[in-house]
Amino acid sequence: MPDYTEDYLLDKKIKIFQPNDGYRAAIDAVLLSAAVEKLRPGDNILDMGSGTGAVSLCLAQRFFELAPQITGVEIQPVLAELSNMSATANNFSFLKYINADIFNSGLPFCSFAHVVTNPPYFEQNMPTSPKAGKATAHNFNQTSLTQWVNLCIKMIKPQGYFYMVNRAQALDEILNAIGTKLGDIKIFPIYSKAEQDAKRIIIRAKKDSKAPLSIAAPIIIHQADGTYSQRAEAILRGGKSL
Repeated sequence: MPDYTEDYLLDKKIKIFQPNDGYRAAIDAVLLSAAVEKLRPGDNILDMGSGTGAVSLCLAQRFFELAPQITGVEIQPVLAELSNMSATANNFSFLKYINADIFNSGLPFCSFAHVVTNPPYFEQNMPTSPKAGKATAHNFNQTSLTQWVNLCIKMIKPQGYFYMVNRAQALDEILNAIGTKLGDIKIFPIYSKAEQDAKRIIIRAKKDSKAPLSIAAPIIIHQADGTYSQRAEAILRGGKSL
């Protein structure tokens, strides 16, 4: 086990253990968790490529009273081990992490009401980190974004939901991968500041739905002075939904 740090999410409501020298969660994970809204008793959740567990830890905190069965799948054994430590430290007995390649996890298709994913960027010209763990998390080159999306869709139950955060430049490929398999697609553009282009997008969609695509109001993270906007504060620290 490498050196790790004890950090916090959602205004210190969640304790998270992360490698000191490697991949560490960013605000993308908290934003993605905030896209999940329609959780019903008995629903289960799959976190594909769970990293340090930030997305599913936030979901466990937000929906603690429902105690949904949450499963994270992570290819890096150190991250999976740290994530299970985090789940235990937060008393999330309904949250577990599996160390496996998502394409060989052994989990059955069509078995999750909600599938969330913050996948590698899959960007060919991105600089590769010299740190092996971070390089794997950011530029996993053994598959494609299209294959990743297709697998996620296969894991969703009929009428279940799909959630993804990624680069804004990847939107075209993501929508092509979704095709007609999902509907009621909602795109949340994320802006660092109001005058800048969107760097990230969150997509929420429903399996077997024929509802049309829609674009949500922009989520602006920082005000001009660099502090969080009121909406970002409510999401990133208050645990509010998008």
